[in-house]
Amino acid sequence: MSDSIPKQMEGENQTEANEFVIVGFVGVPQLQALFFATLLLVYMITLFGNVLIIAIVYLNIHLHTPMYFFLTNLSLLDINCPTIILPKLLAKFFQGKTVFSLTECLLQIYFFLVIVSTEFILLAIMAYDRYVAVCNPLRYMTIMSKDVCIRLAVGTWVVGFADPILHAVLLSRLSFCSSHIINHFFCDVTALMTLSCSSTRSIETSSYIFGSIIVVLPFLLVVVSYGNILNAILKIKSIQGRWKAFSTCTSHLTVVILFYGSLSSAYIRPTSTFSMNDNKLLSLSYTVITPLCNPFIYTLKNKDFKNALRKAKTTM
Repeated sequence: MSDSIPKQMEGENQTEANEFVIVGFVGVPQLQALFFATLLLVYMITLFGNVLIIAIVYLNIHLHTPMYFFLTNLSLLDINCPTIILPKLLAKFFQGKTVFSLTECLLQIYFFLVIVSTEFILLAIMAYDRYVAVCNPLRYMTIMSKDVCIRLAVGTWVVGFADPILHAVLLSRLSFCSSHIINHFFCDVTALMTLSCSSTRSIETSSYIFGSIIVVLPFLLVVVSYGNILNAILKIKSIQGRWKAFSTCTSHLTVVILFYGSLSSAYIRPTSTFSMNDNKLLSLSYTVITPLCNPFIYTLKNKDFKNALRKAKTTM
């Protein structure tokens, strides 16, 4: 794939001032049907896997623990992330092009940032939960009480919804003078800003400040939590005991690495190596692939969940 915008879209530059055309993925026409089918299948599996987790946890009282409570919140995020993006992208295969009004574009950006911000904080809280489980097992249910878990979850969602508000307001004040073609498969902030003929310095500054708070602070909590977990595990004398303690954290640690790794690879790169088509492929990893993988990561080797699933099957 090249970074150039297809010629058939050059005539669409003169769209209305409040409308934007999403390029999506440009490739071999014969492969478009396969790409559509793959995306649709991935979306359906993602929905099924995450809804299944929420249902099984809700129906099985033995899974009403802090870890699974936060896992259901993660599943909600993983349902909403592709739902914000994929339906419009899938519709493009039938409509030929995807047109967003400025309002629709800003709403997609806002809710996408809500999901990302909330997940950063939620993963940090889940890391703290694992820290308490490994380092303070006797006080675990006291520290991570039902009331505390609910407050942490509510606080996470409130901050997640509040954080992108300023960002969305500043984006709504941008002026777009020439091209209204977004070379991406959704209304990405960076792609939208490149079309603006007004200054984006205020947006970049607010992104730096609020991004640092939402990304760096949760990341530090994750690092500190796992540093203490590692220290506690190393103090366990038996290899079996060490592995048992570490196995309670492997799923979460894998999700953290996948989420942080995919986002950083897409946004934390030298400008000289930046390619919009590369960025689109990397964006697929955290908008589509990560929500698909999370249910499998948390359930494939989880005996408690497997037992709950078998029990649910026998009662159906």
